[in-house]
Amino acid sequence: MLKVDTVTSRYGRVEALHGVSLEVANGEVVTLVGSNGAGKTTLLRVISGVQPAAGGTITFDGETIDRLAPHVRVERGIAQVPEGRQVFSPLSVEDNLRLGAIRRDGPDVERNLDRMFSLFPVLAERRSRAAGGLSGGQQQMLAIGRALMSQPKLLLLDEPSMGLAPILVDQILDTVVALRKEGMTILLVEQNVTAALAIADRAYVIETGRIVLSGECAMVMNNPRVREAYLGL
Repeated sequence: MLKVDTVTSRYGRVEALHGVSLEVANGEVVTLVGSNGAGKTTLLRVISGVQPAAGGTITFDGETIDRLAPHVRVERGIAQVPEGRQVFSPLSVEDNLRLGAIRRDGPDVERNLDRMFSLFPVLAERRSRAAGGLSGGQQQMLAIGRALMSQPKLLLLDEPSMGLAPILVDQILDTVVALRKEGMTILLVEQNVTAALAIADRAYVIETGRIVLSGECAMVMNNPRVREAYLGL
């Protein structure tokens, strides 16, 4: 579904991604592992179009998309849940969700809204409340629901457990597992490396803007370099 081929990206004169390549097949959950500043968020932003690529190509569902505007990529079927949630705090929960469907119209919007409230019952209870008044875990659910309202083929999840209590981390990761069972294709960046490797099909390890290791999660988890650097073993 997604192929990133030797992609580079820069912030001014500083190159943040150095020829990154990865693939995500239809129905897969692929996780991207790396330390802070390694380029994980930059890569997701390049895929969604928020950050421009300086070189390389991005192919999604058979179409080259690296020159398409971000909103067109949403229409094609890519949705990103940004790091730090970034909900629209003054707006209600329901309005936040509806904004996720701004490139959609018709009865599907109402059906998807009902589906989000079914997937996240706590949001249904707070549908009229300002999003800024939600807990961190509830805001993360809202951010995921907002992205799902666009009916994506590919969901980009950036650090969904960041800043959450352990019990809420489990709830968020359970949501990822549930979406996987529904057939959702997901590219996951997650600071909880052990949990990410446990729920994903394959993994890529990125260091200083370069992919240094890739493979099935069991192989990556048993790699001595990964165990020492990211698992503390």
